[in-house]
Amino acid sequence: MTTRLMSYNVRGLKDDRAALLRVIRHAAPDVLCLQEMPRHPFSDHRVAEFAESVGLVWGGGNRHRMSTAIVTAPRLDVAASGHGLYTVPRPQEPRGYAWAEVCLPGEAKWLAISTHLSLYSSMRAGHARELIADPNLPGDVPWAIAGDFNELENGPAGREFKAHGLVDAGPRINTFNAAEPHKRIDFVYASPSLTLETVDMSAVEHDMTVATDHRPLVVDVTCLLYTSPSPRD
Repeated sequence: MTTRLMSYNVRGLKDDRAALLRVIRHAAPDVLCLQEMPRHPFSDHRVAEFAESVGLVWGGGNRHRMSTAIVTAPRLDVAASGHGLYTVPRPQEPRGYAWAEVCLPGEAKWLAISTHLSLYSSMRAGHARELIADPNLPGDVPWAIAGDFNELENGPAGREFKAHGLVDAGPRINTFNAAEPHKRIDFVYASPSLTLETVDMSAVEHDMTVATDHRPLVVDVTCLLYTSPSPRD
């Protein structure tokens, strides 16, 4: 069985909210990796409410004032979840990642990670290394790292993930800007034991142009192994 993964930069929910909800409901993801969710100290209720509005669930936890989050479908089992911070000098905004170890009942587990990398290219490779080295992340399941990388193909973070055995497995589509997409800055890097198939989103083409400033990535994920080494191995 497949699990649907969607990655979406929602730009603080500042654009056409109705169009955004239609895009997500059309995709019907099991795992929704979000970037640029509201991140002020008292915004967690907005994450939970947003998840509920598209039929998903947020597991909570300390987001450290970051904009990343993962919400999941009720049919999915979530074995563990959490958040990690990248090293960022002040006064830059906090950056990091959300993660969830997921599976369909009776199926193999895998790790979904939502990340939003720095605008500064000099920091992105280091952030990729920090993510891979995080001891809190499960080490015996395949990984899928999805999000807004703020870099083009073969950028510093992408090269780092490839050096650790991950594959650029997401849709080969331009994702920014949404109205006139001219560059690909959103990616899914995955372990080779995960098979990803791109989901056609053309039925909501107009909504995608006004929902936010990024195009979403939507893939169906099949996990081929019940255990698999992480990029740390």
